[in-house]
Amino acid sequence: MSVIDDILKANEEYARSFKSGNLPSPPSRKLAVVTCMDARLVVSRILGLKEGDVHIIRNAGGIVDDDALRSLIISHYLLGTQEIMLIHHTDCGMMTFKDDELHARLRKETGTATVSPARFYSFSDLEADVRDQVAKLRSHPWIPKSISVRGFIFDVKTGRLREVTAGKTGEVSA
Repeated sequence: MSVIDDILKANEEYARSFKSGNLPSPPSRKLAVVTCMDARLVVSRILGLKEGDVHIIRNAGGIVDDDALRSLIISHYLLGTQEIMLIHHTDCGMMTFKDDELHARLRKETGTATVSPARFYSFSDLEADVRDQVAKLRSHPWIPKSISVRGFIFDVKTGRLREVTAGKTGEVSA
């Protein structure tokens, strides 16, 4: 039996007691979170959330790419979010390679080159990348200046969030 088959069995159990079918589409906390796809990040537990509280946008590295921007713009203009929280994490796999090296490896292993994805958005400095992603959001013309945009690093060993600001960091209890 495959993992997907196991998950479908678990879904049958979940559906038997499902009671959240009437939740509204807009997130009740008016917050959108951009974070990494890393399986160790269970965002609802890290942030003390329940179903319907926030929009969660995930990708490798928690990168503000075109798709994340698209989702955030829809989240704000069509569904009312008023704050954006960016969360990177320690021990991130995006820090273990360079884009050009991965492209070369993929060309060699598959025997073909491709134009997409053009970038994988690897990075070597966790705090600098958080700052870069926050800056992308704050400078985008379709993200209103009234939207609060804040960046954090989740420590996978302690479970704590640490806020990353322009010049310093400060711990925030998770």
